[in-house]
Amino acid sequence: MTQEINGTGNDRGLEAAPAAASANPKGAIVAALLDLAGERNWEDISLSEVAARAQVSLATFREFFPSKGAVLAAFSRQIDKQVLDGIGDNSAHDLAEEPAKERLFDVLMRRLDVLAPYRLGIEGISEWTSRDPLAAAAINRLMLNSMRFMLEAAGIDSEGPVGALKLQGLTMAWRRVLKTWFSDDDPGLAATMATLDRELTRGEKLVGRAEDLSRLTSPLVSIARALVERRRSRGTSRERWDDEREEHRPL
Repeated sequence: MTQEINGTGNDRGLEAAPAAASANPKGAIVAALLDLAGERNWEDISLSEVAARAQVSLATFREFFPSKGAVLAAFSRQIDKQVLDGIGDNSAHDLAEEPAKERLFDVLMRRLDVLAPYRLGIEGISEWTSRDPLAAAAINRLMLNSMRFMLEAAGIDSEGPVGALKLQGLTMAWRRVLKTWFSDDDPGLAATMATLDRELTRGEKLVGRAEDLSRLTSPLVSIARALVERRRSRGTSRERWDDEREEHRPL
């Protein structure tokens, strides 16, 4: 697919590239940017170069995306969809029989399978974020959104304060998994699987402690909220009483 879009394959690929771009210019732009990210520093890639690689006009690029960052966001959503589509109803039923950690392990390994054709580009983007804190923050937001759906696909709750901890913790763990994956040449991805298993085990322990703490503090939080509401109610009643006294005060 990448070779056809880039026109780097055989003659048949060269003929197919314009047709592919014409049929799906948005997808061609996404693939072109990921290809270029694997070849050059992110900061050196211009919008015109992406459009040229995708074999679309700059006007067509602008019709779909305002920036390279927007292309990355589309790529992230594309990967999410492929992973979720790949799980399907039957696979989701099979996963439901497994422990939470194993369900999430399976979902994330599926994600790596989908990401495999773009590994060089993702590595280039990762290197860019290590040089640019603002870029790292932006990519972190994209990854948080993706990890939310990965947790949901694994049947793991991602709501509330503990859910927020799960999301950020999994996002950080995923970055470490990717770092291993970039240099893992084993077809079976033994090192990557070991890192993922280790990170999920560590995360499971942290979330367990957070859930225990949440259960312990929940009554205290409820009491505090009730006190705040009572004070607000008293304040409102006092203000109303003062207003009524003011209205009936002789001039």
